Amino acid sequence: MMTARVEEAALTRTQSRTPSRKQLVESNPAPFPLRCGAMLIDYIILVGIVAFSTLIARILGGGARTAASSAETVGILIAIAVAVLNLGLLAGFTGRTLGKWATGLRVQRTNGVRPGVGRAFLRHFVGYPLSFLTLGFGFLLATLTPRGRALHDLIADTMVVREGDRRS
Repeated sequence: MMTARVEEAALTRTQSRTPSRKQLVESNPAPFPLRCGAMLIDYIILVGIVAFSTLIARILGGGARTAASSAETVGILIAIAVAVLNLGLLAGFTGRTLGKWATGLRVQRTNGVRPGVGRAFLRHFVGYPLSFLTLGFGFLLATLTPRGRALHDLIADTMVVREGDRRS
């Protein structure tokens, strides 16, 4: 009898700490300016890599044209690799990119689970270009939809929420 009460109390404590699927789905959407900040951090990292490689290429410039173009090529390849790791794999496995981690945001599917690698690639490498091609309207859509979903979120069936911010 005593063991049953202890197990029941432990189960109740565990359930109160871990959010239910309903709580995850009903999470507050991330504010638009915070989403913009997270995206800005992600792209500053990529542009910084390319800028650094271009700087190295200019320093090596002069008579060594092959070394300079190689430095730029290596920088672009590193930036592509970082984009795949950050925007595809990291976002797919954890629901966060480096920018979203820094701003306390998380990407989740509309049912509350992590997006997975396939959806992360769909969101970032198909949805983002389409959001850009609509002259930015795809991003502004997040300010118009009730759950704060942009075009790339609608395409990948995802949403961006604040980490740890749940409705009661």
